[in-house]
Amino acid sequence: MAASKTAQLRRIEKDVEELVESPLYRLRKKEGYHAVVGKGDPDARIMFIGEAPGKQEALRGGPFVGAAGHLLDAMLKSVGLQRDQVYITNIIKDRPPENRDPQREEIKLYAPFLRRQIKAIQPAIIVTLGRFAMDFILSEFDMPEKGRSITELHGKPLQASAAYGPITVVPLFHPAVAFYRRDQKETLSSDFLILKKLTKAG
Repeated sequence: MAASKTAQLRRIEKDVEELVESPLYRLRKKEGYHAVVGKGDPDARIMFIGEAPGKQEALRGGPFVGAAGHLLDAMLKSVGLQRDQVYITNIIKDRPPENRDPQREEIKLYAPFLRRQIKAIQPAIIVTLGRFAMDFILSEFDMPEKGRSITELHGKPLQASAAYGPITVVPLFHPAVAFYRRDQKETLSSDFLILKKLTKAG
């Protein structure tokens, strides 16, 4: 008998916590950080994937709990969703130093955990937050849009096939961009509306 989704996710969390071969593991221990594996409903239809935890996330051990997370919560509320109805994670499960971009080797190291999360949860909709998450998912599912920019694809529902069935991938800008460019907050709000249509359709 297959392990329950909750049991599978706990196993993934334990495996990430014990990932001593990661250079980010040493930083985690040195700074007193937590691994940030993911949080939400194991039966969620919608899975959000960001790139990597920031300082607040690493200190508290949860995804999107800082300023960008507050904005994400507001966006969810705007389309009639609560955080506990979705599942939120990142490609990288440990904080990179100085909030730098994830490196290719780090993505390769942490990607198997994300694959296991997707396989366990089997979301119908995957929402990518930022270009790193989008590039990874487009490549992972060998989608025809891979190689295109987030500027071209943001807010567009894209169709893909997972091992468990058809999925819809929705690339969005990372909520953090709204703090640097005011117009991006409006774009993000507008793009989020597609989730309202998709959840009603489902």
